[in-house]
Formats: sequence, C-alpha cells, structure tokens
Amino acid sequence: MAEDDRTRAMRSPGERRPLPSSKDGPRAAGAPAHHFPQPPQQPVADDVPRSSSRVYGKRRSGSSPVRPMRSTSDRPPPPPGQRPPRRRIKGGTVLKIILALLVALVVTAAGMLFWIDGRLGGLPAGILDDYEGRPADTPGTNWLLVGSDSRKGLSARERKKLATGNSEGQRTDSMMLLHLPEGSDRPTLVSLPRDSAVTVPGQGRNKLNAAYAIGGPKLLVRTVETVTGIRVDNYMEIGFAGFVEIVDAVGGVEINVRAAVNDPKAGLKLKKGTQTLTGAQALGYVRTRKGGALPDYERTKRQRQFLSAVVKKAASPGTLINPFTSIPLAMSATDAVAVDEDTGVFDMLSLGLAMGDSPVTTVVPFGGTENVAGGEAVKWDRAKALALFEALAADQPVPKEILDAG
Repeated sequence: MAEDDRTRAMRSPGERRPLPSSKDGPRAAGAPAHHFPQPPQQPVADDVPRSSSRVYGKRRSGSSPVRPMRSTSDRPPPPPGQRPPRRRIKGGTVLKIILALLVALVVTAAGMLFWIDGRLGGLPAGILDDYEGRPADTPGTNWLLVGSDSRKGLSARERKKLATGNSEGQRTDSMMLLHLPEGSDRPTLVSLPRDSAVTVPGQGRNKLNAAYAIGGPKLLVRTVETVTGIRVDNYMEIGFAGFVEIVDAVGGVEINVRAAVNDPKAGLKLKKGTQTLTGAQALGYVRTRKGGALPDYERTKRQRQFLSAVVKKAASPGTLINPFTSIPLAMSATDAVAVDEDTGVFDMLSLGLAMGDSPVTTVVPFGGTENVAGGEAVKWDRAKALALFEALAADQPVPKEILDAG
C-alpha cells in the first residue's frame, strides 16, 4: 500500500479535510501540523544584552542567568580541622538578659525581706512605752541586747547535752548596750554585768538581772534607762536554743580562745588558740565562769567577743549572697530572736551591718562590791560610768581612759 493510502486509512471515518502539503519535507514526530511563519532574525551587537527578564516585578540588567537563592543547608561545610564560625549574641540581647536577672534578684530580695519582717516579734507590746521621767531621745540608735537562760525549745536530751540544767522560769544571762552612731565612728558595745547593784524602779536596790525576773523586759528596759540616762530605741532577746541554731546556721564561728577551757558544768572543753566553734561549744564558751581572777568580768569579755564574731559573719557578703546559708540563717534567726513590736527587718539589717564594722567593746567600769537584797553585787565606779554613758548620749567616742578602765 502506497503512503497516501496508509495515511488515509489512519484518518477518522468521514473526515474529508485534505492533508497539508509536505513541501518542507517530512515532519518529525510531535511537530506541529501547520507551519507558522517566523519573524526575521535581527543581528545582535556584542555590547547589547542577549536577554532581558524581570525579577520580583522589576526589569533586571545584565545577561547572566538568574541564580536561585541558596539556603543555609546548602552552604559548604568548613574545611576539616576548622571550627565553624560562632553566632554572636547581639549587645542588646545581653543587656536584656542582665536586666531580667537584676529584676528577678530585686523581686526575690524584696519578697524575702517582707517574709522576714512578718516573722519578727515575739515579745509583749509596750516594752518601750513612754513613762514619766524617761530620758529624752539622743543622737544615734541604742539597742539593749539580752541573752536569757530560757530553755524553751530544748528537749530533755538537748538540755543534758548542752549542760543547761533544768531551771524553771527565765532570767537574764547577759546584757549589753549597743550604741550605733549617726556619723562614721565605730559602734560601741558595753557589757552590763548582770550582778550589778542598781536601783530598780519601784523595787529599791537590787541586782540588775532581778529587774527582768520581777517585771520582764519592760522593767529591765526602764531600769537600764534610769541608771544610764540613755533612751533605748530597740530591744532584742535570745534564749539558749536560738543561740545554738544561729551559730550552726552560719557554719560555726571562729574564736580566738586565749586560754584552754575545761568546764564540765558548761559542757565545754577547748584548747588554746583560734578555732571554729559549733553552736553547742559557743554556748558553753559564753556561759563558763572558768578562768581569770574575776570570772564574771572575763565572762562579759567572752560574750562581747562572741557576739561581734557571730554578727559579723552573719552579715558578711559570703553568708548573705549564698542562699544555702542566708535562708537557713533567716529562718533560725526569726525563730530564735525576739524583738519589740517596733523593731523591723531594716533595723535588724542596720544592726548586722554596724556589728560587722568591728565595734569598740568595753564593760561598765566598776570597783568593789555592795550588799543588796541579801546578796553581794558589783558596784559601779560612779564617776567613770557617768563619763561613759554621757559620751554615748552625746554620740561621741568614749574617752580612752574609760575604755582602759573597762
């Protein structure tokens, strides 16, 4: 069969359109059935771009083809042994992180202060109430710090271990007057011997600690103000149990023991030299009457030495910044310490910071004894004692001869 006959056989029945002529020769498969005329080709100069296209809606220049954008995953890996470049954090991001941390720190500190303030107190109201003849307010701040022999919070086993005995009631074991000056002078810490012969308002001549036994903190404050002429601004009291807890909370206190001590009554055995005392050891150290020609006088010296050391360590940055020491200390202190109703957390902070400044320490100058209420008491050197208290009332440094006498 001829080619034209085969072509006609492949056409649909009834189709009568003539096939286009194939004057251009045979067509390749898939070529258009009809020939479309092409526009004449114009010569292209060498300096004219060969192509022009649009990129993002704008006509682009140049003749090179458009290259697709490369993703970060298409970047070639760094050469072997070479570390890839680090992505630097922008300065603004670092500043924001620092500010966020500071805000969190301030909020946490403020919350902790309010928490501590809410836990302070523990004493009856009216301890520092005014009364007729009360000394006028003077420059600086005066604290009456009292260590009581209260066994509250101690079990029978703990009393035996600490050698505190089983005495009922509550008496003052130590009393100190702390003056915080308004200026840059160092604080002054004065021991008031508990066996001092004084006039207790409404009770006549008696020992100083009898004022506490008779009328509690309120009568003790009034007695101290009457015999010293100094107005007490803040009152703080701590018992045996709280004493031990605070010392243990700060990890012990470093004390220079000037002479070896062996006192079974106080549950204490220490060697001479600088050493870190636990709470139980520190309690025995400030209570023992062993050593020295005047045991009670030496006892007051140890109490001032210890108080300065423990408060200084508690107020140190290493203790306050570390939450593993500051939080247990705050809990122990607020449980152990009792203050008057007007003393708040900022007063306590002021006390701690002042005591960290190594205060001047002394004791009321005394000489001789006096029989009061059927017992022997320590008699103050009136002239030197007045000079001491007048200097504190005037917010002035205590004269050196008075410090030496104490």
